[in-house]
Amino acid sequence: MTSAYIVAAKRTAGGRRGGALAEWHPGDLGAQVLNALVDETGVDPAAIEDVIMGCVSQAGEQAGQIGRTAVLASKLPQSVPAVSIDRQCGSSQQSLQFAAQAVMSGTQDLVIAAGVESMTRCPMGINARAGKLFDVPTDPTPASVKEKYGIKQFSQFVGAEMIAKKHGHTKEMLDAFSVESHRRGAEATKAGAFRDEIIAIMGRNAEGQEVMHDTDEGIRYDASMEAMAKLKILMDDGIMSAANASQICDGASGVMVASEAAIKAHNLTPLARIHNLTVTAGDPVIMLEEPLFATDRALQRAGMKMDEIDLYEVNEAFAPVPLAWLKHHGADPAKLNVNGGAIALGHPLGASGTKLMTTLIYALRARGKKYGLQTMCEGGGIANVTIIEAL
Repeated sequence: MTSAYIVAAKRTAGGRRGGALAEWHPGDLGAQVLNALVDETGVDPAAIEDVIMGCVSQAGEQAGQIGRTAVLASKLPQSVPAVSIDRQCGSSQQSLQFAAQAVMSGTQDLVIAAGVESMTRCPMGINARAGKLFDVPTDPTPASVKEKYGIKQFSQFVGAEMIAKKHGHTKEMLDAFSVESHRRGAEATKAGAFRDEIIAIMGRNAEGQEVMHDTDEGIRYDASMEAMAKLKILMDDGIMSAANASQICDGASGVMVASEAAIKAHNLTPLARIHNLTVTAGDPVIMLEEPLFATDRALQRAGMKMDEIDLYEVNEAFAPVPLAWLKHHGADPAKLNVNGGAIALGHPLGASGTKLMTTLIYALRARGKKYGLQTMCEGGGIANVTIIEAL
């Protein structure tokens, strides 16, 4: 089977809700990443055989096949096809896995996997709320499914609380994890760790002035346990607060995936080789715990042990998820989200998959390390795992 390589990886800096990227149409935001990948590699844009774009809230300005919109807004010619996919928070990680599968199967040689989400312009849940326009129910889950699982509704907040209770987390543990995410994000930013992965684009600051946006807006450089403790608990009898959850974020990201033939034909330098692709599904009620078990399967299929993995990116949708993942695998916290995670840097839903992959690749190469593992919890109890080998 043909190997699949990542030859370029780029992302925008995260924009807070109503922040620096608020005026960007998501199609134009996605186009910035497509352009950057082409510019980085010097590939003829017409050589791209497909664009696979992850996006969760495919309504409003993100409706109408946002992947194709991004292509038309970019320097890629109209002959380049595109598709938009939704695997919830893992959408662009699945984009990468589909792109890699296309290359590994030999059906395509050069594919861009990307993601975009403007959570300012297309708020989370806009898909369901659109039903109000047609006077239809806005809950996307049929009564039959809710009856099957004995619940009134599926909730990621409930799932996060269930994980915290199951794994013995305290609020202090969650707050401490969140403070550390901000500390690592701040340290990485100050050290220039994100400089090569971020595309600098124009945005607007809080005063409405046009500025170059090249730094993740959500980092709290003064994060402390005292400040975290003051935030309101999200649910009665719970321990989660906004401090322990990922930040609403605008952003785009993408990677270019190539075959060995494409690398030779276009004189490309691979950054990483795809080592394993896994996706599993489990309990849709606790929902966010599946990365634990998906990682078990990925390691087994790859014939690897956790101590062979040099760095891990486990999406910080909610602090209990990576904490439970660490506990389940007996993994080293020092290797987890070394440059901070979504609690500090933001979680632009459909863009987070290739965003985390971009950061993982650059973090591995900066440290001279070899193997990296990325996993995401996803709505419906699904999880993707991708293992790469940095080159």
